Amino acid sequence: MEQTEQQHHDAIGALAAQPGRVFVVGGVDSGKTTFARRLARAGVEAGHVAAIVDADLAQSTIGPPGTVGLKVIRDAADAEGDSFDALSFVGAMSPRNHFLSLVTGTAKLVMRAIEMGARLIVVDTSGLIDGVAGQTLKLTKAELCRPHHVVSLARGGELEPINGVLERFLSLDVQALGVHPEIGIRSVDDRAAYREARLASFLGGQTYRWRVKPTVFMPSLPPIFALEELDGLLVGVDNGQGDCLGLGILEYREDALRLLTPVSEGVRALRLGSVRVTQDGKITERVDLRMMLGSD
Repeated sequence: MEQTEQQHHDAIGALAAQPGRVFVVGGVDSGKTTFARRLARAGVEAGHVAAIVDADLAQSTIGPPGTVGLKVIRDAADAEGDSFDALSFVGAMSPRNHFLSLVTGTAKLVMRAIEMGARLIVVDTSGLIDGVAGQTLKLTKAELCRPHHVVSLARGGELEPINGVLERFLSLDVQALGVHPEIGIRSVDDRAAYREARLASFLGGQTYRWRVKPTVFMPSLPPIFALEELDGLLVGVDNGQGDCLGLGILEYREDALRLLTPVSEGVRALRLGSVRVTQDGKITERVDLRMMLGSD
């Protein structure tokens, strides 16, 4: 077994033997998701209820892009597929300018995993690791989620600043590993195609059209607002209990605003996203909600 493979194998064995919260940190295409799933499976094999919190917005494997997803894993069958047990809507494909909803959504789902009985909780973080933004995001997320362990997957020294911040400010034990040799680097086009296919799978198929009142949104619409500006906007469908049930698209036709969504019941409120999308998963425009709603 190659040295890096052995290090991954040993790390997974050690972490699976001691329940707790594990942060997996790394850049784009560093193998975070692969490591997280292997660790969760190993935890189940060791007799623990495991959970994965997927906080990689654009390349999500649990739930649709634009959300944080939770999957609780009680047996080997649970570890397969992309079904989810809970979602938190962010409404963007990048963490930039969306730290608050991403960090709080991640922390909320970690708490939900604890409530659902998970003892080994693996947080698969986003690939944003550069500069002030990367350090701030990872530290803030760790401050709220309080991991017991951090696994850092890097090519070279790219994660040294983040590792240092987590060690200095939270006294976390950071286990630095190289990228597993099985992990390849995908092209920008491949990543975009994956995101579109994932979005389409959660927006296409059977959909329902619901007439929408202008009073159901977060953020709230201003008193004077042209509803046609919402046409094509991605929204999170909320059940009124703080739970995201899925995604939808707003449609403005013939002076009426409607919601297109595969969610068939329980719709109580809608969270506005920051992208316009089509049902086949294509992002047509990125939207600044503060500019559109005329607020700070």
